[in-house]
Amino acid sequence: MTWFRAASGAARLALRRSLASRATPAAAAAARCGSRGFHSTTLRPRSAAPVPRAVPLSRLSDSFLDGTSSVYLEELQRAWEADPSSVDESWDNFFRNFVAQASPSAGVSGQTIQESMQLLLLVRAYQVNGHMMAKLDPLGLDDRSVPEDLHLGLYGFTDADLDREFFLGVWRMSGFLSENRPVLTLREILSKLQQAYCGPIGYEYMHIPDRDKCNWLREKIETAKPRDYDKDRRLVMLDRLIWSTQFENFLATKWATSKRFGLEGGETLIPGMKEMFDRAADLGVENIVIGMPHRGRLNVLGNVVRKPLSQIFSEFTGGTRPVGGEDGLYTGTGDVKYHLGTSYDRPTRGGKRIHLSLVANPSHLEAVDPVVIGKTRAKQFYSNDADRTKNMGILIHGDGSFAGQGVVYETLHLSALPNYTTGGTIHIVVNNQVAFTTDPRAGRSSQYCTDVAKALNAPIFHVNGDDLEAVVRVCELAAEWRQTFHSDVVVDLICYRRFGHNEIDEPSFTQPKMYQVIKNHPSSLKLYEQKLLGTGEVLKEDVQRIHDKVNRILNEEFSKSKDYVPNKRDWLSAYWTGFKSPEQISRVRNTGVKPEILKRVGQAITTLPENFKPHRAVKKIFELRAAMIESGEGIDWAVAEALAFATLIVEGNHVRLSGQDVERGTFSHRHAVLHDQETGVKYCPLDHVAMNQSEELFTVSNSSLSEFAVLGFELGYSMENPNSLVLWEAQFGDFANGAQVMFDQFLSSGEAKWLRQTGLVVLLPHGYDGQGPEHSSARLERFLQMSDDNPFVIPEMEPTLRKQIQECNWQVVNVTTPANYFHVLRRQIHREFRKPLIVTAPKNLLRHKDCKSNLSEFDDVEGHPGFDKQGTRFKRLIKDRNEHKQVEEGINRLILCSGKVYYELDEERKKSERSDVAICRVEQLCPFPYDLIQRELKRYPNAEIVWCQEEPMNMGAYSYISPRLYTAMKALGRGSFEDIKYVGRAPSAATATGFLSVHVQEQSELVKKALQPELIKFP
Repeated sequence: MTWFRAASGAARLALRRSLASRATPAAAAAARCGSRGFHSTTLRPRSAAPVPRAVPLSRLSDSFLDGTSSVYLEELQRAWEADPSSVDESWDNFFRNFVAQASPSAGVSGQTIQESMQLLLLVRAYQVNGHMMAKLDPLGLDDRSVPEDLHLGLYGFTDADLDREFFLGVWRMSGFLSENRPVLTLREILSKLQQAYCGPIGYEYMHIPDRDKCNWLREKIETAKPRDYDKDRRLVMLDRLIWSTQFENFLATKWATSKRFGLEGGETLIPGMKEMFDRAADLGVENIVIGMPHRGRLNVLGNVVRKPLSQIFSEFTGGTRPVGGEDGLYTGTGDVKYHLGTSYDRPTRGGKRIHLSLVANPSHLEAVDPVVIGKTRAKQFYSNDADRTKNMGILIHGDGSFAGQGVVYETLHLSALPNYTTGGTIHIVVNNQVAFTTDPRAGRSSQYCTDVAKALNAPIFHVNGDDLEAVVRVCELAAEWRQTFHSDVVVDLICYRRFGHNEIDEPSFTQPKMYQVIKNHPSSLKLYEQKLLGTGEVLKEDVQRIHDKVNRILNEEFSKSKDYVPNKRDWLSAYWTGFKSPEQISRVRNTGVKPEILKRVGQAITTLPENFKPHRAVKKIFELRAAMIESGEGIDWAVAEALAFATLIVEGNHVRLSGQDVERGTFSHRHAVLHDQETGVKYCPLDHVAMNQSEELFTVSNSSLSEFAVLGFELGYSMENPNSLVLWEAQFGDFANGAQVMFDQFLSSGEAKWLRQTGLVVLLPHGYDGQGPEHSSARLERFLQMSDDNPFVIPEMEPTLRKQIQECNWQVVNVTTPANYFHVLRRQIHREFRKPLIVTAPKNLLRHKDCKSNLSEFDDVEGHPGFDKQGTRFKRLIKDRNEHKQVEEGINRLILCSGKVYYELDEERKKSERSDVAICRVEQLCPFPYDLIQRELKRYPNAEIVWCQEEPMNMGAYSYISPRLYTAMKALGRGSFEDIKYVGRAPSAATATGFLSVHVQEQSELVKKALQPELIKFP
């Protein structure tokens, strides 16, 4: 292959130049127009390949490589004969193979060096573009043009040369050119190339810049004859194809008008997946995590993952939500049947068992991709699968979404990143050749929908979905590739959709010609039955016996479905045993830590190796941190976070933080990973807080510049095991909306729809400090608007009975002290359930002189600050810093606020000497702390109630807080809605002004207004 790199590009270019004027009209037209995939609405008559025009070898030699080739090659050969080391290694290899090993037989005596190069270019052309002649479209509607470099005439050969023998040489590559028969006729060469590359499978792999990988594939592809399967194996494939087909037929008969997004036209997916899983299990895979869209999902659930058929049928007749309120039978709101997931331990054909998990997903195509990859990575961590061969991800895509959805590209580019790789994902594209109603020519700019995967140097196997054995072959090959090279691979299953986008859709409105062909096209099952019956391997009785068995089982399961009652939900994996559902009371735990542990881990995270030379500014930061731990005073935000991580780690929990620039921190505050300024060696203090700490127990990783895929990855990671603190941090909270689908479809609603808990923490830097409309707001209002607590009903708030957080879909906090941040992070682990946590993280508070905590606020010692009658834990509301009595009638204004604006209000209060104003911080916005709000309302019975925020009125927490605050006031008989005064920016389309002077003026005005002597007008 070495000489290919050196010569083939220039040779092909010169060859095209020299022959462009001689190309046949048909070939020239083909070169000009180039097709873009399978165009379903274009039905063209098939035309024979153009007959190549002969080019005399003398003319070819004269013009080859711009007319200088003959002389150049002769000089090179003479130089090589005199001294092989005088020419480039690639030419030495070429002459050694051609001259030294050539047979002197008469058949090759007239062969020139130019002809040898032309033949080798022809071989390469088939390896590169043979897929363009492959018979991939089961409907025969493809209108692809044959590339010019597959025309024999381009290389100067005619039909008269077909039976000439040629010497190819034995090159440093596998497959076709590695055989021990270097002398072949041109007819044999073409036959072997077309058999390998132009059958029902089209291979794309020559874009991979790795000779070993290409050789491995050539060895698999360019074999003497395609792999044959014995009778028993073919009967297994037939049985699996009958199950796939009959399942869809059964559903269509029983529920003719129901949406099910059936697999008709792509039924070979099911036996293909089963064979892939069997082969993967033989190669050491124990767990497979699957993500897929709705097309064919019920078939995969029933036939691959083995979800009980009676349960699937029951869902068609109205669902399985139980009537009673049995404890532990939480059902949430549910979802449509073709979004649900399940898991199962499946026996394989080889006698092994493999665990399959199908992840639940929304209708947002491809959104589940990074979730699957994250879950797979977590499985690898918890099973000590260091070489990533026991746990594997499988993603099934549609052709339109694989080419069209950006999250596909984002997810693909996680595949080789050290802290995100899973050792390769197998991608299966169920290519219906139409996306809803959109033809490929309108849906993508590339030849194939899979071209995006070439960016990863992934091999791509296109296969005719009607050829079952070809489908099985590429599925097995994909499993072998993944287990051998630990990288992604793509199977493009080119099939069709027998019905519309769903079963009640009319596809002929937009694809009339395509559906004329489909109407008369036999199913893949019928074609395979005909093949087996034609060879005599299988009798009609054998086929009918399988049909009868499948139909009997389907009808038995249908009868069972009428009385189907769900058992206690298997809604959590084994790691989640003992965790509570929203209907079960979970006790509140303290989050304080023993002082001696705090001191010990504090020293560990502030001590650097003696020979390590950090940046001098970083060295000073760590010296200050060490002083904080030693004195127990002035603990800042970064140290509090590191203490939370360290104490969880020493308790045996896994901690993982990822996102853009998180190692240093966007604002240069975290410094979780340090760099030696002389050697570049990295050092992570949090890797050294426990004895014999495993490498990944604490993971902090800068991510790719992606929000959607990386947040999805961490979500999937967090769902695997509850004993882990998994965090994703946005570079700025403003950029989190790049992952809005994840927040809307998964994080806020996943538990309600699919009964899957997660304790994922999302850190969103937020705060108005004059950085403009794209660096000020995490859009807090959006997260609060998606919260599902009722603003007009106060839930049970008695501590021993309270399930408020459990019954809410997530938590939203805006924390103002390092100690409270420490406790809210630890609270995520020290409870018997899991909920997502949205943290509007600070920016300028990271270094604010007053935003400090004492170490005593972190511990569990009675009498220390932060320890109350319930112990040390996160404070949902921080009362006024002044020591006010239980009732303070002299306070005329109660300002409720959240976030950094508190410090500005407190500073202004000091300046204006307003001792009649109390300021309370609502640290937990959602779920709303009714009990603590009412406590403060009672404390200040004569106070004017003010909500103060930095954000515009139509943003921030105001819209969420005001109805809930009114509900709390109403229960106490404390005024009307108009008694809630608003102080903040006016409504705005943009989150913030882009002018610093305007920002300063706005901020000053709202702070002064909150503390003005006069009553504040509504709102």
